[in-house]
Amino acid sequence: MAEGEKIIQINIEEEMKSAYIDYSMSVIVSRALPDVRDGMKPVHRRILYAMQDLGLLSNRAYKKSARIVGEVLGKYHPHGDTAVYDTMVRMAQPWSLRYMLVDGQGNFGSVDGDSPAAMRYTEARLRKISEEMLADIDKETVDFRLNFDDSLEEPTVLPTRIPNLLVNGASGIAVGMATNMAPHNLTEVINGTIAYIDNNDIEVSELMQHVKAPDFPTGGIIYGYEGVKDAFETGKGRIVMRAKAEIEIDSNGKEKIIVTEIPYQVNKADLIKRTADLVNDKKIEGISDINDESDRDGMRIVYDLKRDAITNVVLNNLYKYTALQTSFSVNNIALVGGRPEVLNLKDMIREFVSFRHEVIVRRTEYDLRKAQEKAHVIEGLIIAIDNLDEVIALIRGSQTPEIAREELMARFSLSEIQARAILDLRLQKLTGLERDKLKEEYAELMKLIAYLESVLGDEALRMSIIKEELEEIRDKYGDERRSIIEYSAEDFTIEDMIPDEDVVVTISHLGYIKRTQLSEYKRQNRGGKGSRASATRDADFLEHLFTATTHNYLLIFTEKGKCFWMRVFEIPEGSKTSKGRAIQNLISIEPDDNVKGYINVKDLTDTEYINNNYIVMCTKQGVIKKTTLEAYSRPRTNGINAITIRENDILLEAKLTSGNDEIMMALKSGRAIRFNESKVRPMGRNASGVRGVTLANDDDEVIGMVTVDKPMEQTVLVVSEKGYGKRSFLNDPEDGVENYRITNRGGKGVKTLSITEKTGNLIAIKLVTDENDLMIINRSGIMIRIAVADLRVMGRATQGVRLINLKSTDSIAAVAKVDVEEEVEEIYDEDGNLIVNEDSEANTDTEENESGKDVDNSTEEN
Repeated sequence: MAEGEKIIQINIEEEMKSAYIDYSMSVIVSRALPDVRDGMKPVHRRILYAMQDLGLLSNRAYKKSARIVGEVLGKYHPHGDTAVYDTMVRMAQPWSLRYMLVDGQGNFGSVDGDSPAAMRYTEARLRKISEEMLADIDKETVDFRLNFDDSLEEPTVLPTRIPNLLVNGASGIAVGMATNMAPHNLTEVINGTIAYIDNNDIEVSELMQHVKAPDFPTGGIIYGYEGVKDAFETGKGRIVMRAKAEIEIDSNGKEKIIVTEIPYQVNKADLIKRTADLVNDKKIEGISDINDESDRDGMRIVYDLKRDAITNVVLNNLYKYTALQTSFSVNNIALVGGRPEVLNLKDMIREFVSFRHEVIVRRTEYDLRKAQEKAHVIEGLIIAIDNLDEVIALIRGSQTPEIAREELMARFSLSEIQARAILDLRLQKLTGLERDKLKEEYAELMKLIAYLESVLGDEALRMSIIKEELEEIRDKYGDERRSIIEYSAEDFTIEDMIPDEDVVVTISHLGYIKRTQLSEYKRQNRGGKGSRASATRDADFLEHLFTATTHNYLLIFTEKGKCFWMRVFEIPEGSKTSKGRAIQNLISIEPDDNVKGYINVKDLTDTEYINNNYIVMCTKQGVIKKTTLEAYSRPRTNGINAITIRENDILLEAKLTSGNDEIMMALKSGRAIRFNESKVRPMGRNASGVRGVTLANDDDEVIGMVTVDKPMEQTVLVVSEKGYGKRSFLNDPEDGVENYRITNRGGKGVKTLSITEKTGNLIAIKLVTDENDLMIINRSGIMIRIAVADLRVMGRATQGVRLINLKSTDSIAAVAKVDVEEEVEEIYDEDGNLIVNEDSEANTDTEENESGKDVDNSTEEN
């Protein structure tokens, strides 16, 4: 042992663990995984930066690849030259990268797996799209670090304007993890990125309307969409790729299979050899010959078929046994803040936008600083020109430039930089024209400074800059998809198999939901006994009923103010007499919450529609709230807060409006208020709303709300709990006088039904026309359907007519309006048996107010 040396005892197990972890992290962070921001591994980044250093721009001359490799090795990447050259070659191969970053000249290999020529024979330069990845790197937009020997600085990331990670993908094997990211179409990715900028809450499914699927450089067919969906949503998935094959018939009548595009990363020569071996081994039959007729115009592999061969069978066998069908296993692992993470589509777009925002901020700060420095100099020059004679005399009278500089600084309150600029001023700048140019330049600089300051102070403006630059990139480099998407049988969803038809959705008081064919319900005359609608549990009754189509979206609102989404076809189907299924099993509703409102929406993806329509909600305590439909257009599995409910209150109704409707709210005490929707300003989802109506007393409450869009055509129908109802005009059709006058929100309203012990409290208010039917359900589960046209329009404050015969212990539970179907004059008893349709029974209850017995001639109340 040499002098001064000593042996330190260490645990070999601990040392191996520590050393291997250090090695692992070095491979993960500094070699094998791409950065989520620019989509590059260090070797790619160093090659592009070194090529820019050498001046190898897209409009300059090519330089030998050996020169480029030497530059990269000597300055930034202390690894093998083969690794660097192979990486650069791949960046120049049209079958390897969707958008090539290097413009190569010479033999750069082939899709058959041929090796490229040695680096001393080939030449290269940057492509124009690579310059977009390096743009603004000289404006302090990214951090730099020292290279391996601390002699130079290199960028930690490129300030790319292109979402390169998605566009070109990446692959790499680290220690304990690997990444394999598919390339995508530039136009689609930028459209998706812009959609994310417009709406940061956009769902992956919505992004997939823009970014359809990966887009491989070799084209081909993406067979089946389930793997694509998995990859986009989770960051992992298996995408099946197929060759693009066509069937041709030659002059002799023989069929041929022509392959013009093969799956990504498949070696064409190996593919043909493997197929020939399978044909010789009789594992694939029906092929007589295989020829590779590819040339500079494109790929063409010809499979000659035997005369007795069945073309589709041969083609399917080729897909089954050869690389004409292969898979791409997506594993989106990239470095986020120096740590490896699995990313879905939205994650990658979000990280890119966040990075671009940082680049814009840093670039703007740099430009602002430079503009302020230049403006500062010009301010000094303008002062000198405005005091030219005195400045010249001062300079001429100074012994040295240093003395002149100090005299200028003292005399005109100039900075040292300004004084030096004056001393360096050329005599030609003193001409009148040059003086005017100087002042014009100063004015332009001040405009630029004001703009740059506004950019730094306005995030929305910075986002618009990102969008504009992305659109510019898309217009310059965007192209059509190469890979075609073909849907497999597994991709067809249940929605594709279900006809879009009308159904009745019913929900019981205890939360049992079902959908039933509308045709199951038979319309009856007013006053009929009704047919049994549903078998309900003890103490349960049908509380809600409405019509929809199976493909509609159903927005479900609960009394606690939450909103849930469901497709109507997802609601279990049941017969008219079945009780349905507990809604708690279908949506994540709390056990002590109840469904109160529904909105049936045809499409939640139409931007214009959801931004110009509103959801109006009211509560039992008379609170009303309006929110745009757009706020509810992004379904969440666990629902969202639709309204903040105040203490001792619950949500009662939710309606879809156009923004120009009128709102009517009815009270249990028989009063109603009518006001314009414009009196309620739109609010955010978490707002609690404003006062819509003043309650008559502590026991009073709101029982319903309707929205009016055609006041001259629609009538209001109110129903009391003991079976009385009345239909009234909103506006008198003859003279246009308002039967229910329009007031401001928050008032007490006017009388809409004369409430007596005989009628019971008001229970429902509906907006109806002659084209509607009425469904009335009582608490014992009996339901009757009558035509609204059979109900005479009456005065606003009258008692009304009996709509349904009730037993003494029974009362009405719910009322709903439905569209008219073909009239079927049938009446069913409580047991569901058809009985004779007699006019006397169908019309036993005459309009009692005609006899004068129950007429309430009370005047309108304020």
